[in-house]
Amino acid sequence: MTTPSPVLYLFGSAAPPVVDVAAVIENAQGRGFDVCLGLTPTAARWLGDQLGDLEALTGHPVRSEYKSPGEPDVWPKADAIVVAPATFNTVNSWALGLTHDFVVGVVAEGLGKGIPIVTMPCVNAAYVQHRQFERSVAELRAMGVEVLYGEGGFVPNQPGQGKPKQYPWHLALVAAERIVGAAP
Repeated sequence: MTTPSPVLYLFGSAAPPVVDVAAVIENAQGRGFDVCLGLTPTAARWLGDQLGDLEALTGHPVRSEYKSPGEPDVWPKADAIVVAPATFNTVNSWALGLTHDFVVGVVAEGLGKGIPIVTMPCVNAAYVQHRQFERSVAELRAMGVEVLYGEGGFVPNQPGQGKPKQYPWHLALVAAERIVGAAP
């Protein structure tokens, strides 16, 4: 009897690295994960023409909205969640418990369900000057979220000088492997 693959919810916000999510899904699958993709509404709009291909790649519907009451869950239960790229808005909304969109709602609830969660922000150096951002990072860490930010994680760039192709996706996937024991 084979052991089922661990289920990874991969949640992306509208930051430039999200456009490479197909390659990240393939990488995660190569690491043994069954991947379910969730996107913020803006990220879903950015990837609109790719959503069908992303569903075919994962074998699951791509979600960006809450299901209606009484609708069945269309995804298997998560073994881990990776939120990357996590924008300024996503990080702050999550830390403050403002569950206005599907991604933030699932990760807020995921904390209470004890699902291991990793997040890696993608924000520029101007955004991180806002005092709430550091408070939000500290709050998420205090709630048990592994935040890959700063040394050993994402380091902000100056506004307009982003390098989306250099976003360290591999750090989030390595952390996900570690928290579920999925490493080959």
